[in-house]
Amino acid sequence: MIVLIADKFEEDGIRELRAAGCQVTQDASLQGSALREAIVALRPAILIVRRTKVTADMIEATSELALIIRAGAGYNTIDVAAASGMGVCVANCPGKNAVAVAELTMGLILALDRRVVENVNDLRAGRWNKKQYAKARGLKGRTLGVVGTGEIGRAVIRRALAFDMQVVAYSQSLTDELAAGLGVTRCASPREVAQRCDILSIHVAATPKTRHIINAHVLGKLRPGSYLINTSRADVLDYAALAQAISQRDLRVGLDVYPDEPAGGEADFVAPILKAGGIVYGTHHIGASTDQAQQAIAAEAVRIARIFAATGEVPNCVNIESRSDAACTMVVRHHDKVGVLAGVLDKLRRARINVKEMSNTMYQGRKAAVAVIRLSSIPGEDVVDSIMAMTEEVIKVDIKPIA
Repeated sequence: MIVLIADKFEEDGIRELRAAGCQVTQDASLQGSALREAIVALRPAILIVRRTKVTADMIEATSELALIIRAGAGYNTIDVAAASGMGVCVANCPGKNAVAVAELTMGLILALDRRVVENVNDLRAGRWNKKQYAKARGLKGRTLGVVGTGEIGRAVIRRALAFDMQVVAYSQSLTDELAAGLGVTRCASPREVAQRCDILSIHVAATPKTRHIINAHVLGKLRPGSYLINTSRADVLDYAALAQAISQRDLRVGLDVYPDEPAGGEADFVAPILKAGGIVYGTHHIGASTDQAQQAIAAEAVRIARIFAATGEVPNCVNIESRSDAACTMVVRHHDKVGVLAGVLDKLRRARINVKEMSNTMYQGRKAAVAVIRLSSIPGEDVVDSIMAMTEEVIKVDIKPIA
């Protein structure tokens, strides 16, 4: 199986893929048209990327491409809709960078509270200003607000509790019972989190539903002098509204992600938000950039690729339809003979009934099996009778409408 890695990747991971029989090409310089040309030339079955953008024209460049692995948690750099349209699986590596991102989050909070950047800059410039910098609020007893309680959000919560902080949190999936288990207070909305916290930290994936989940209405609920941290994705925060809130509410801000940030490792880049005034710290989208995280992510990407190569199954697939629009389920108990299912499917094709999902389960002794077929419409009696007429192959047919 041909694997193309269009990004930096752990050497141990490359060796493991080759040991599994994969033909691996790795080139971190591939971007844009160069990546498309490489896909056309190599015809990979698996494409692995980290920050490299994967567009529709790349996905459609070869019918051989079957799986795109994002070596990280988010996958907003991949045109998932185009992949779904071509029947290409998209998988990610959730949770493997949680500790790294949580560490950076806490580092930004501590740096803002102690104004570490200004301390260092003044010392390097030959200025001693202990009078100004000996004023910090401290974290003990303060309330951290967490929006998003996935693996990263939970890692941040654990570290905040270790600092003797109080934590309030919001997530669509967070219940009172889960909140109690995490040691946090559940809020009903991001606005409530902002209203109740001293420090707001964002940890949601970038999806159409989470775009600008932190907006002017949420920022307006923050107390004057609050801190805001974004180590997730730029799309989840309204940066124009944040620029206004910085001055209006005297916010201290720590950012690791920005709108329209460069895709490569080095480039000229001016982030307007860093010029919004006040105390705004920024890092270079390095949340997952620790040796520990990269090794864990590479190991997970290799695991996904190996399972796919061996079985065709895709762990962590993000673009499988959660519920099909099937009208009914047809259950066919049949003898294990060559051509049985082909005959059943041919009769459905002739009736112009589309198969939405299908599975076939063997029974002990390998003499009989059961096929569960979800159909676009309910077959008429004539179709069912024609299948039952296959008396040498078919034992029983049941039709179960889906409500």
